[in-house]
Amino acid sequence: MVHQPSSQPRLSPSSDTEDMAEMSKVLAPRLAYFAGVARTEHVTRAAQEMNVPQSTLSRSMVRLEQDLGVDLFARHGRTVSLTPAGRTFLASVERALAEVERAAEEVRADADPATGKVAFGFLHTMGAETVPGLLHAFRADHPRVRFSLVQNYGEAMLERLRAGELDLCLTSPVPDAPDLVARRLDEQKLRLVVPADHALAGRRRIRLAEAADETFVTLEPGYGLRRITDDLCKEAGFKPRIAFEGEEAETLRGLVAAGLGVALLPPPAVPRPGVVELTVTAPRAAREIGVAWLEGHPDTPPVAAFKKFLLSRRGSLLPT
Repeated sequence: MVHQPSSQPRLSPSSDTEDMAEMSKVLAPRLAYFAGVARTEHVTRAAQEMNVPQSTLSRSMVRLEQDLGVDLFARHGRTVSLTPAGRTFLASVERALAEVERAAEEVRADADPATGKVAFGFLHTMGAETVPGLLHAFRADHPRVRFSLVQNYGEAMLERLRAGELDLCLTSPVPDAPDLVARRLDEQKLRLVVPADHALAGRRRIRLAEAADETFVTLEPGYGLRRITDDLCKEAGFKPRIAFEGEEAETLRGLVAAGLGVALLPPPAVPRPGVVELTVTAPRAAREIGVAWLEGHPDTPPVAAFKKFLLSRRGSLLPT
């Protein structure tokens, strides 16, 4: 079979990435047509099964062969058969179409109101008690909704939110950015945690300024709680002297228990031996907890339901 030169892009050994992208756009709409003709080995029958005009299907196959620069079919009157090149191409086309169908089924399943999925991020400090309690309460009315859970610090979660990897996240401080929507849900008091044998351990309350000479253990820069710690110490009139930086609040509690410093932390899910937790009377030591999502991002039904649930928990998000 002889084909006239095509004005469409052609694959060649010298094709660069841009050429390949252009070729993909040309080929993609014709792959299902090709698979249908290859399956039936009859253009008329394939056109009837796919509910497209026979002339459209015939032209599409000719253009596909022109774009590839190879014969995919041998013509025998009204029937066709695959050439060796056609059989090779069909194997890859069927895999590609199966992958597209799998992806379509997956996104349909994720959007299903009853059984869909929510990608939900939250702070490490909320993983032991708060988030399990929230999910348990939500699933009382939505027992089959699935969750993809991500624990991280605030800025990292916001990056994943912007990248489309998360639908919602619980974070602190509550972000203020034009591309995000955020709602304050609750606040969590912070305590000054000191070793059990510390000179301050006999106290129940303390002004933060009284800890100005202490060595602190804190979360690393970039964590919301680190920023709050720095701001509260500044408000109390000093810059904290930092000995250790970590990534999890419970690790910091362990460092405090080992006598390596003091820390400003939210309450633990379970009391930890070896430390005493003091109420900070001044300045007011608390962190706001909020839920954030991407501005203008459409919600699937399960995401919309979980967002509504979280907003209904304003003022009662955290365990008392």
